[in-house]
Amino acid sequence: MARTRRCWLAGCAAAAWCLAAAPARAQFIELIAKTKPSILIVGTYKATNSPRFNLRGTGFVVGDGNLAITNAHVLPKSDEPSDGSDLVVQVRLGRELSMRAAQVLEVDRLRDLALLRFSGDPAPALSLGDSDAVKEGQAVAYTGFPIGGALGFSPVTHRGMVSSITPIVLPAANGQSLSARSIRNARDGSFDIFQLDGTAYPGNSGGPVFDPATGAVIAVINMVYVRGTRETAISQPSGITYAIPANFIAPLLQRHQGQPR
Repeated sequence: MARTRRCWLAGCAAAAWCLAAAPARAQFIELIAKTKPSILIVGTYKATNSPRFNLRGTGFVVGDGNLAITNAHVLPKSDEPSDGSDLVVQVRLGRELSMRAAQVLEVDRLRDLALLRFSGDPAPALSLGDSDAVKEGQAVAYTGFPIGGALGFSPVTHRGMVSSITPIVLPAANGQSLSARSIRNARDGSFDIFQLDGTAYPGNSGGPVFDPATGAVIAVINMVYVRGTRETAISQPSGITYAIPANFIAPLLQRHQGQPR
């Protein structure tokens, strides 16, 4: 009798858990569908190239609907050989992609963030959450185009967890760069970064990390810890990803929000 009662109680608990989890799953499914139109493909385009479009990373819409955030390292570097390609983003309109010309408004090299403005009709913007309120152990989700579009140009969403909030310092390139000024800059350049317990890939760079409960963006995917060569990110992913807190986006938006298009 006691065993039967225990089994009955366990069954009731399992049923209650399933009933409680069902609304959360439905909410997450709805959230993914709502978020997808705000996820951008960032790349370069030239009509005479083959392929004409080259994916460089992920971005997402913010502000007035024509502004976008991505990583600074996603953009072509100043010392990178130029073939005359234009910076573009691709916006999802239903099942179709619309290519838009993009211009760089501002780059925050220290935190690897870039603010872009793209042409055409505005797209749905994602809301920004308070990244200072993020706690270790908090569940997150992130969306982007993993492995540089090898899986197609459809945004992919993964779940993860904030496994650590840790300071990061970007060091000088070499010892000869050390000076009173560089040491001061290194001290000023220390800021908290989120380490995520989740697997992202190079194509995810610049994509949003959001709170699955609210949909608010709390961070930007920045880099993936790779063991060995870049290729091992695919064959042997480390499962360690880093993200820049979203509160660093606000100053960029404040300086450019509402400017003429």
